[in-house]
Amino acid sequence: MLSRNLVTALFEHERIQTTVIKAKETRSLAEKLITFAKRGDLHARRMAARKVNDPAVLQKLFEEIGPRYTERPGGYTRILRM
Repeated sequence: MLSRNLVTALFEHERIQTTVIKAKETRSLAEKLITFAKRGDLHARRMAARKVNDPAVLQKLFEEIGPRYTERPGGYTRILRM
């Protein structure tokens, strides 16, 4: 549940502040969801909807964030230590 909330906040604000351990756990889920958004089909949207709580954030993921990374094969997120 915590990782779902963190991923939803990450896609909504496109940046979050959290601990390193939580960030590493959230990164793996965020990478998978961005890969689903790159595919963009109905099944990918339904799989991503299982993890993203807000429908508006899900729409942003598939309409803005996914197409942004069509040329990149992976490594969409970065963890910066503050």
